[in-house]
Amino acid sequence: MPEVLVVGAGPVGLALAADLRTRGVDVEVVERRVDAGGGTRAIGIHSPALTLLETSGATDGIRAEAVRIDRGEARADGRVLAEIRFDRLRARHPYVAALPQSDTMRVLTALAPPVRGDTAVQALRHDGGGVRAEVSGPDGRSEIRAAVVVVASGWAGRGLVYRDAAVRTHHYPDRYVMADVVASGGPVARVHLERGGVVESFPLPDGRRRLVAWAGSNEVEDAEAFLRGAVAARTGIEVDIAGASTFGVRRAVAPALRRGRIVVVGDAGHEVSPIGGQGMNLGLLDALTLAPLLAPWVRRGDDTGLARWERDRLASARHAARLAFLNTLLGRAAGPTAHAVRTGALRTLLRGPGGAAFTRAYAMRFDRAAPGT
Repeated sequence: MPEVLVVGAGPVGLALAADLRTRGVDVEVVERRVDAGGGTRAIGIHSPALTLLETSGATDGIRAEAVRIDRGEARADGRVLAEIRFDRLRARHPYVAALPQSDTMRVLTALAPPVRGDTAVQALRHDGGGVRAEVSGPDGRSEIRAAVVVVASGWAGRGLVYRDAAVRTHHYPDRYVMADVVASGGPVARVHLERGGVVESFPLPDGRRRLVAWAGSNEVEDAEAFLRGAVAARTGIEVDIAGASTFGVRRAVAPALRRGRIVVVGDAGHEVSPIGGQGMNLGLLDALTLAPLLAPWVRRGDDTGLARWERDRLASARHAARLAFLNTLLGRAAGPTAHAVRTGALRTLLRGPGGAAFTRAYAMRFDRAAPGT
């Protein structure tokens, strides 16, 4: 019987499993998909997560492959409104490490226990001093019993813990188109806040950039053509687009992250708009602050600290959700007057004392896990 069963082999589940393995905890990981590496959106890892990933050794592997973003630019109408200086933060890692999620997962996979893929958890139930997981896979149905189960399987795993009505979910009307393209621009993040909507441009390894453009509230029929046109119209830059995809945004924060010996981390317990790049980091911080609490719990029954952990993580999730909502609002199209007001207000805010606070918020320095990282 494993001491901890982790449900989900995305970046959050893998980070937790790798950390627990380092601490000598017997951990098993199951994943419903054969390959959990596809469908990536997240690219930026901030200092709090990088610091906590040091325990498992993942930080060195990520830093070796990632682009280091020391600064960003907020732009409008072809001009720089303000610079965002991550390198001036009082943090252990004063930068954003930009790496495709699939590469981050590769680093974590090498450090975590082997994943049991193509294995879906159908139900969880408490059984005395542990939890029984009913699973189905290529060999049929079976059970796994563990002292503690951590659900890290994202939106799809929410039903293992919560009733349908327990987690209030808000679906925003906004649609976005994104693609990773070959483009110049150096290791600088740029956010273009234009009348037609936002265009985000973030550096990636190998001379590539992640482009994301606001696309209104309707489905986009030709994502590549739309993104090519939006980038050209809003930034004046012509790029070749291939492999573009569309996505929408949701907001949800669960009322609790613990049900007895079942704990929830990442998108299974909270989901925020990916605009602003905080979702994966939020989940990583859930997992990496939980890890040191699990060994004493499963071995000595000492759950001291779990109540505070839950309060802190829910508070951090609510804060991230509010910030993501603000980013979503700022990224929408605006008429001439509204655009001028928005541009002027942002210029004043970001060039004044508010600029430092904005940088700290974007870099997750207000997360409850941030002190000391």
